[in-house]
Amino acid sequence: MADHRTLPGIDESYWMDTAAVTTYPSLTADLEVDVAVIGGGIAGLCTAWELTEAGRSVALLEADRIVAGVTGYTTAKLSVLHTLIYDKVRTSFGAESARLYAESQQAAVERVAEIASRLTIDCELERVPAFTYVESPDGVDRIRAEADAAAEAGLPASFVTETGLPFPVAGAVRIENQAQFHPRRYLLALAEDLTRRGGRIFERTRATGLDEGHPCTVTTEGGHTVTARQVVVATHYPVFDRALLFARLEPRRELVVAAAIAADRDPGGVYLTPEQNTRSVRTAPYRDGQRLLIVTGEHFTPGAGEATEQWQKLIDWTRERFPGTQIAYRWATQDNTSTDQVPFIGRFHPGTDNVYVATGFGGWGMSTGVLAGRLLAARITGTEPPWAGLYDPLRLNPVREAGSMLKMGAKVAAHFVGDRVRPSHVDSIDDIEPGTGAVVRVRGRQCAAYRDDTGQIHAVSARCTHLGCIVQFNDAETAWECPCHGSRFGIDGSVVQGPANQPLQPQDVAGG
Repeated sequence: MADHRTLPGIDESYWMDTAAVTTYPSLTADLEVDVAVIGGGIAGLCTAWELTEAGRSVALLEADRIVAGVTGYTTAKLSVLHTLIYDKVRTSFGAESARLYAESQQAAVERVAEIASRLTIDCELERVPAFTYVESPDGVDRIRAEADAAAEAGLPASFVTETGLPFPVAGAVRIENQAQFHPRRYLLALAEDLTRRGGRIFERTRATGLDEGHPCTVTTEGGHTVTARQVVVATHYPVFDRALLFARLEPRRELVVAAAIAADRDPGGVYLTPEQNTRSVRTAPYRDGQRLLIVTGEHFTPGAGEATEQWQKLIDWTRERFPGTQIAYRWATQDNTSTDQVPFIGRFHPGTDNVYVATGFGGWGMSTGVLAGRLLAARITGTEPPWAGLYDPLRLNPVREAGSMLKMGAKVAAHFVGDRVRPSHVDSIDDIEPGTGAVVRVRGRQCAAYRDDTGQIHAVSARCTHLGCIVQFNDAETAWECPCHGSRFGIDGSVVQGPANQPLQPQDVAGG
């Protein structure tokens, strides 16, 4: 088995490594504001900024550091071309919905360009074309259909067979005037402007409770409360389950590698293919005479187990298609896709008129996070964009969603029951090698045990604190992951990623 410790490159996101570290305070006293925003990624920050600009008093609560979760580990494409979305939306919702999807997503791209210019943000914003391509002739019909649907939706889309990639393609959709940028530099500047306008940001402030009264009350892990007329839950995967959105969201994890290439080898665009377990390509400014090639792919369900071999596949593909590259960075990201492929942005559930949610971005969080900020701020301030209904979380079409919901439900049920009786690949704590982890039974209880390089065992409960599924070990990222809904935990049990908002409890395995 491959050893993750031998993988090349810095084990960190390039965006995290090349932007300032934030030090906003934690919430230390009760507070009252117009709107409380839970989550400091792109959706939460954009929502808070739009509301502050509209004159609302806002408090943003982030469990860790802002722009350091999913948003800090993106590939940062600002594009309306979301793989093959337009043909799907046209087929499922109709041509007008496809047009609204295109209009809202392109408006988000332009919003970033507008704000970056207005605030003079140095975020390496570059306008480039976007491509969805296939190499196999078998996929050309789907590409032609997508080009037709995107053009019908009003986008400058065309079918092409030539791209800037250093290998041939069978066909591609090309859409002009898209963008790429440095997400942390953009959003950290947005955060600074938000606080200048009177908005407040609280880091290391985990929200653990929500009372949907009039007004609402958000309770934090530290025991303090934020009272607000409205609340926005923008935590990537909603940390509160009352809307049952977990039954309509499918999490997936995806790997990223980055390598320096000569500037004259830049393929000149943002690219994605659904083939080969997904491959995504873009570049970013790097050192003199160089660009940073960023390649994404090898997606899998969190909790699927060992990821090192998939890392190696992505590295091998990058070296094969772009010869001579040396991997400089590697990281992973996580996305949630809705059962009908369209994000959920709007009222959290039918019983509330003052709590909102943004989730299910399907891997396209940059444009959709900006879109979410504009949509939610508009709704809270009393207006409604023409495309609000398309993203409404209260939509539920059994015909469109039944198959996906049944499939996800069956998978969760299989894990919930099967993982409790499935034998571990180790028989006891003593069998766990340094640098590895396993779920093992100790005195009849399933424990998630990791042995560090010094030989010390770190053991926590193997039962996810969200809905009780059994976690699995991700060897490449040294983390415990829930295969049911994507919660992730550190080896000490701390919450790395929701929907769980409570840690895994330490376990005494002495003598186990």
